[in-house]
This record gives sequence, structure tokens and C-alpha cells, in this order.
Amino acid sequence: MKGTVAATGELSDVQRKRSVKRAGTHWGWLLSAWAVALLVLLPVLAVVYLALTGRDGGGSIWAHLASTVLPGYVWTSVLLMLGVALLAGSIGVTCAWLTSMYQFPLRRFYEWGLLLPFAVPANVIAYVYTDILEYAGPVQNWLREVFGWTTPRDYWFPEIRSLGGATVMISLVLYPYVFMLARAAFLEQSASLRDASRTLGCNGWQSFWRVSLPSARPAIAVGLALTLMEALNDFGTVDYFAVRTLTAGIFNVWLNMGSVRGAAQIALCLMIFIVGLIWIERHARRRQRQFGKGEQFRHYRRPRLIGVRGGLASLACFLPLGMGFFFPVGVLARHAVVYFEQSWTDRFLEYAYNSLVLASSAALLTLLIGVLLAYAKRLDRTRSVQHAVKLSSLGYAMPGAVIGLGVLVPLAGFDNALDAFMRDTFGISTGLLLTGSMSAIVIGYVVRFLAVSAGAIEASLDKVTPSMDMASRSLGENTLRTLWRVHLPLIRPGLLTAALVVFVDAMKELPATLLLRPFNFDTLATNVYQFASDELLERAALPALVIVAAGVLPVVFISRAIVASRREA
Repeated sequence: MKGTVAATGELSDVQRKRSVKRAGTHWGWLLSAWAVALLVLLPVLAVVYLALTGRDGGGSIWAHLASTVLPGYVWTSVLLMLGVALLAGSIGVTCAWLTSMYQFPLRRFYEWGLLLPFAVPANVIAYVYTDILEYAGPVQNWLREVFGWTTPRDYWFPEIRSLGGATVMISLVLYPYVFMLARAAFLEQSASLRDASRTLGCNGWQSFWRVSLPSARPAIAVGLALTLMEALNDFGTVDYFAVRTLTAGIFNVWLNMGSVRGAAQIALCLMIFIVGLIWIERHARRRQRQFGKGEQFRHYRRPRLIGVRGGLASLACFLPLGMGFFFPVGVLARHAVVYFEQSWTDRFLEYAYNSLVLASSAALLTLLIGVLLAYAKRLDRTRSVQHAVKLSSLGYAMPGAVIGLGVLVPLAGFDNALDAFMRDTFGISTGLLLTGSMSAIVIGYVVRFLAVSAGAIEASLDKVTPSMDMASRSLGENTLRTLWRVHLPLIRPGLLTAALVVFVDAMKELPATLLLRPFNFDTLATNVYQFASDELLERAALPALVIVAAGVLPVVFISRAIVASRREA
């Protein structure tokens, strides 16, 4: 009896120790998740605080902005969003429907090839098309020679440097968001629903409009929300075309008017736009619920389009791909070859090295922090951790200009405070430790792209059965060793995907880089922007082509993986 009591008491001690250990682990992951959430929230809070408090230059600039330039920035941004939503949405949904529902020439290629424009920054194709279509470009020169026109009054030609031109350029590289999500929704729909609509007298168009499109509306809404967020983030295109959006306004008010608080107030307006987009997207799919067996689509026999109809379907898919990828990349490749000796310089190699270091550092840091967040969510299902993880994804919704401004203000304050303290205490100056180095850019990239990494890692971890965790614990492994020896090897493809996507996004990022870079520091993205601003497209071709090439590999890798996972049996 005493032995039983002793054993019971000993077991209670062991259980008590394990309970304390689990509690310590819980608090460790909780604090880590909230530390990351606060890191992401700090730039956003800095912008809000700067916009709502204090005065700039002895007076308030808000009234001046509201009565002069702000209404124009807001109206232009609204028009740009509407145009991009209509054009990118139409292209994405049409191509998704054709490649999902019909068999026609080159369909299998278009399944993944239509994602290739993801690799091309919008400002790059804007530079290419402007060089081709402007008044002194080859197209208008040819028209004048053929028809004998001598002045612009003799004919009308659409102005590429306009709001309409910016809308087309941005839509050509952002429609893959809608295409990818809409196609996934069409593939997951039950074929029996479409068959039922046919038996009730609907033709192909009516079946699409009344059945398939409403069912895919939640996915399309998500794709459009992502598209519009990226459209608002664009700076290179709207600046080159002199389109006065809110993002362009941040740069104009800060750099040209010298008002940091005025820039923060415009950034706050831009944040309100983003929050509104998120709310509209959530509201659009609030009551949307779909139930069905995805396997039913695997037995759906696609109608074969032949002759003229097959050619038109193939052409409809080729046009956005050709205009958004093949044509601009072909022009850049030609310029890069012809002007290779002038472009391949020590400075180009320096800019490429800077881009490589920044993108690799951002990919590695977001990977480490993304693993921390995803694993914290897996181990601790409390609401506190869930909220921390959601807040950590807020940075991706914020445009790069807002992130750049929000990161620069607190980092500059820290640098100045540290320098003052070291001067007063030790008589030495530390200078600008963070804002005067690449550290500020890396921090901005991490805040901006952390959600991409964490989302990919979390999706991979969700596929690992919880029994693996229990088996590891039963063999005496603790949490960290279970992560290192069990989970990380299993989610290696997800880690690679996360790192590649962040790397490519960091290579292309322009607004945050322009705001956070030190003096005399350039990347490939800023180098392309500067050459194009000086109307030197030929010199911008090689760095632009390197950015595109860096983006093609992960785009192909990810798109082929998506297609392979959904390939019919």
C-alpha cells in the first residue's frame, strides 16, 4: 500500500514537472509570436501616430493637402483600382474558365504559362511599351511613313503615358492573381452542378454565368483584393506615367515638399483604402459556403474546341501572356544583347550583389520568423497566439511606401537617441547604425513579406499529421528537437517555396527600397528605375532582364506544382 502511495506521489511529481514545463513552453511561444506581431505593427503605428499628432513646419499641413492635392490623389487611385479590377478580373476569369472547362491547342501550356507575367515588374513593361508606342517610337513613326502624316494633329493615337496606360500595364502583370484563384475554384466545383444546369435548359454561357461564376465568387474576390493591393503599391509605373495616385503622393509630399507628416497623412489615407479592400473582400464571401466532392471534376470530360473556336480560345489565352511576358522580355533581351558591353560594368555587378544580399537576407529572416509563427500556432491553439499570427500578416497588406515610411521613422529615432546617448556618456558618435545601412531595407522587407513566408510554411505544417508530434514526444524528444528532426524535413518543399517567393518579391520591391536605402546605395530595381527615368531603356534592359530571370524560376516551379497537384487522373 505504501509502495502504491509512493508511486502515486512520484507520478504526481513527474506530472507536475511536465505541466510546469508545458506552461513554460506555452509562454515562450506566446511571447515570441507577440514579439513578431509588435515588430510588424510598429511601422503601421508609427505612420498613424505621425499622421495624427503634432505639426509640420510650425503649422498643420493636413488642411492644405485636403484643399489641394489630396482629392486628386484619391480620385486617381479610385479610377486606377476600378480599371485594374475590370481588366485584370476579365482576363483572369476568362483564361481560368477556358483552361478549366475546355480542351484546345496549347491548353496544358497555358495552365502554368499564364502565371509567367508574375515575374515581370509592372514598371518594366511600362518602360518597354512607352519606348515602342510613344510619339517618337517605331509604331507611330511607321504609321506616319505609311499614311503620310506629318504632325500629331493629323491623326489620333492613344497616349501610353496616361491613367489608361498605367491601368493596362499593371493589369497585364497582376491578372495571374485572379487567374490562379479562379481556376482553382472552377476545378473544385462539382461537375454535377453544371450537368444539372444543362438539363434545365442552360447553354454553356448561361451555365457559366448562373452556376460556375457565383460559386467561384469568393475566390475571385480574394484574387481581386490581392490585385488591387498590389496596384496601390505600384510606384514605378505611376511615377513614370505621371499618374498621381496616393503612393506617388507620398513620395511627392515627402521628397518635393519636405513634409514627413504630410507624407504620413497621405499614407494613412492609403491604409484606409487597404483596410476597405480587406473588408469588401471579407464581406463578399461572408456567407459563401461550398460543399462538394472535388473528385467529381476528375471525371469531367472537357469539350474539345477545334477549328476557329479552338484557335480563338488559344488566342484569348496567348494575348495576355504575350503582351505581359513574351513581348517585353523579347525587347529587353534584344537591348541587353546589343548594349551588353555598356551595361556590364562594375557598378552593375555591385547593384546585382546588393540585390542578391538583400533578397537572400530577407528570405532567410522571413523563413526563420515564419517557422516560429507557424509552429507557435501549431503548438498553442489559444486565441492570443492566433491573434498574434494574424497581426503578423498585416505587413503584406500595406504598400511598400507605407512600410518604408513606417520603418524609417522609428529607426531614425532610435539611431538619433543612441547617438545622443553615446555622445553625452562616452563622447563618441555612433552615427546612423540602422538607417545608414542595409539593415533598414532588410527590416522593411521582412515586415512587408513575412505573411508570404508564414502562410506557405503554415500550409505545409497543416499537412503533417499530429500523430507525428505525439510519436516524437513519446520517444523523448522536446519541442525544438521535434521541429528540427521531424517537421522541417517533412515541410522542406514548403520552406523552399516560401524562400523563393520572398526572394523574388524582394528583388522587385521598389517603393520601400527607394525610401529606406542609404545614400549612394542602389539595387537592380532602383537602377532600372533611374535609367528609365532618364529615358535610357537600353541601359535599363540588362538589370531588368536579371530581375525577370530571377522571378521566372520560382514562378514556373510553383505553377507546375499547382498544375501537377490538380492534374486529372
